[in-house]
Amino acid sequence: MKKIGLIGCGRWGTFLGWYASAYCGFDVDMYDIPTSPNFIELKETRKNPYLSLRDNMTLFENVSEVLQNDVIIISIGCQHFRGLCRELNQYDLSGKTFLLAMKGLEEDTAEYMHQIMKEEVKQDIHVAVLAGPGHVQDYMKGVPSCVVVDSDEEETKDKIIKMFSSELIRFYYGADLVGNQIGAAMKNVIGIAAGILDGLEWYGLKGALMARAPIEVGRFIKHFGGNPRTAYGLAHLGDYEATLFSAYSHNRTFGEKFARGEDFGKLAEGVPTLKAVKLIADKEGIDMPICQALYKGVYEKADIKSTIRGMFTRDVKQEFVDW
Repeated sequence: MKKIGLIGCGRWGTFLGWYASAYCGFDVDMYDIPTSPNFIELKETRKNPYLSLRDNMTLFENVSEVLQNDVIIISIGCQHFRGLCRELNQYDLSGKTFLLAMKGLEEDTAEYMHQIMKEEVKQDIHVAVLAGPGHVQDYMKGVPSCVVVDSDEEETKDKIIKMFSSELIRFYYGADLVGNQIGAAMKNVIGIAAGILDGLEWYGLKGALMARAPIEVGRFIKHFGGNPRTAYGLAHLGDYEATLFSAYSHNRTFGEKFARGEDFGKLAEGVPTLKAVKLIADKEGIDMPICQALYKGVYEKADIKSTIRGMFTRDVKQEFVDW
């Protein structure tokens, strides 16, 4: 019997379970905190605003049930991931494969998700990460897209890609585990910046944002030991349409409402990631003008128009220089 586990029944996690069931032929065991509103809705109605659960998708209130599977997808808020890893480490996970489908950095440490899991789970496990564009709403309309899978083990990448490839999602083999995670996390930050420009109705500046942001992100990726060119791949630049323009993007919508003085009221992973980026950029002296300006607006409540205009008074420099 083909079965997988899933931890996290939010919008993206539930879709990945549905996709594994509908397109890849897996029975899916699903877990979330029993008090989670998303989980309660699924238990009561077997649907959410985006999809209905298929018959071979089973909900469990105990994570141990899901951990009976050899492959487990995890899709939860990044700031809760370390706590989950510590909980999981209490179980026998030897030989199991985990696919991490979250995009963000831990706020207090600026660590990425693969790094956190390897630190907290002291067992012989296999870990891969999923990054790239795609919204549940588009996928449910049958609109195809592409993603990248990365790992520090070639066999694990190959296993995940062969398990989950379909005509709806084209998978690519990643070649930069660090860069793909940093790039995926930071596209959320850039999404907030794009939303702010939308809120200000400064639409023409989004082109410049798209041109300059991958250079800045590449600089940050290099600091972590990754390849700065990964910023131009699926995990970052390839996700710009879905994050910087789409009405479905939580990060873009957060930025738009922020610029208008309105409360978004939902999770925007780019907000804590921005804080993590600022922490490292200040500590290591990394030139991150977009993120620094964004931080001033979001966290220090600086006037956002004046802050953006202040970026235009910086010293003039070459457009393309070596990282």
